[in-house]
Amino acid sequence: MNDQVLHGGCLCGAVTFELRPPFAAMYHCHCSRCRKGTGTGHATNIRAQAGQVRWLTGESLISRFKLPTAQRFGKWFCSQCGSPLPRVMPEANLAIIPAGSVDELPPDTPAVHIFWDSRAPWSCAQGSLPAYAGYPPPA
Repeated sequence: MNDQVLHGGCLCGAVTFELRPPFAAMYHCHCSRCRKGTGTGHATNIRAQAGQVRWLTGESLISRFKLPTAQRFGKWFCSQCGSPLPRVMPEANLAIIPAGSVDELPPDTPAVHIFWDSRAPWSCAQGSLPAYAGYPPPA
């Protein structure tokens, strides 16, 4: 697997980060929260360990939203341009990185669709990827 450091950031360039592979997973999430949070049919996210993300610039410009009714859902974004940014949770040793915030091509591609049963009927086709009603079973 490629271990090249990737870079990413927000649309206005005020917040930048680096991301070190390897990643735990890359997936398309079709839950209603991800659809609302992205304004699209699904969110494509990279899951990594918290220490794999390092802020380079603009960390103080990150705004955070935690949905009170959700255990795992939250949204981090640039307070200047609103672009989604990685959500880093050291207490869970977890980082969720919006794939579109990464500048280079990640070494992995999405492996599954999750929360497929919640997807919008106008969203993308399943293609050859496995689809799960919720989270996939542990590997």
